[in-house]
Amino acid sequence: MTRFLAAAALAALALLAGASAASAMQIEKIVSPSGIEAWLVREQSAPLVALNFAFHGGSTQDEPEKSGTANLAADLLDEGAGDLDGKTYHERLENHAIELGFQVVRDYFHGSLRTLNEHRDEAFDLLRLALSAPHFDADAIERVRGQVMSSLQRETTSPNSLASNRWWETAFPGHPYGRESKGVLETVPRITADDMRDYVRRAFARNELTISIVGDIDAKTAGALIDRAFAGLPAKNDLKPVANASPSGLGRRIVINLDVPQAVVNFGGQGLARNDPDFIAGYIVNHILAGGTFSSRLYKEVREKRGLAYGVSDSLVWFRRAAVLIGTTATRADRTADALGIVEAETKRMAANGPTADELAAAKSFLKGSYALSLDTSGKIAAQLTQIQIDNLGIDYIERRGGLIDAVSIEDARRVAKRLYSGGMLVTVAGRPIGLTSSGTE
Repeated sequence: MTRFLAAAALAALALLAGASAASAMQIEKIVSPSGIEAWLVREQSAPLVALNFAFHGGSTQDEPEKSGTANLAADLLDEGAGDLDGKTYHERLENHAIELGFQVVRDYFHGSLRTLNEHRDEAFDLLRLALSAPHFDADAIERVRGQVMSSLQRETTSPNSLASNRWWETAFPGHPYGRESKGVLETVPRITADDMRDYVRRAFARNELTISIVGDIDAKTAGALIDRAFAGLPAKNDLKPVANASPSGLGRRIVINLDVPQAVVNFGGQGLARNDPDFIAGYIVNHILAGGTFSSRLYKEVREKRGLAYGVSDSLVWFRRAAVLIGTTATRADRTADALGIVEAETKRMAANGPTADELAAAKSFLKGSYALSLDTSGKIAAQLTQIQIDNLGIDYIERRGGLIDAVSIEDARRVAKRLYSGGMLVTVAGRPIGLTSSGTE
């Protein structure tokens, strides 16, 4: 009960601190005594600290025959480190209501930490041990490996996973972006403790480390805590290069036969790099077409008018070496062809004519107003600041963002719509869609 109350109090304080910090965002760049840079938002309304960080080098660093290595390492970092076994490590976290998490994506290893100020030294010490001295004990490896394998086994009959995995495999054949970060059933059993130690040694370094801190803390103390956790890491990483890539298979439709009531559809094509001058215009246009809100064209046409699906949306997704536009929907087998036909027709219509002036104005208003929802807790603020740094948008991006959106003209929107949606789509369907078969070049 004590642990539960401590965690609940931490969550409430994080929400309070986030709301206050977001309303008066003052971001400062700090440098720790050892020379590690970070962004800091000082917030004195609640006695807590939220840390978010990222190392360059995610699942793209896995060997193809051992895909899932970085993900398995992330799952095991808190299963014993330094002089603490796994049970003791978790007890230290729980007894002090310290929230610590790790996640691997294609290009990055992400970490987050939240703690009350009174426990911050303990929290940053535990983080240091996880990053610099993880055990990777045999019993823990097999237990966590078993959990990953169970998840992967379930995905072999999941239409969502099958459609998604086939889309990425086809879009990026032979490229690290085409591989699932968690690995596959054939590769995860091959991963050894030495493989994970090698990943940690090559990726966890100071030179491409991005850090954001939000909380009741000054620059000097924040710098000392940063060094406490990260200063002992190697100065430079040792990453394998990743080649530039563009999605392949545009114009293809791949049907994966699966005996399920609904068919899941993934669709997408070439996107926009985050540093592309057209990105903001593309972001607005894509919101109008299928940005996941009730006002999008695809939502209205597919769900509201025809009731073909519960939801339909797509997103711009960007990596360091590629950018895609990818969306998804799910519908009854006998209506899959209808739903996909509407998606394709509306996409072509947007490419040909672009949005209307009214649609553009409404999208701008929504995107500016809703941004605060991504800044309503200290943890969300820290995560946003880390992403802004990764994308090299500048420390004043939050202040400039509204102006960048307002600057997009109807001519810009129509030009970028044509650029974004005229290249064709790769479509994968998992289920038994009536009237749909695989088509296009193998």
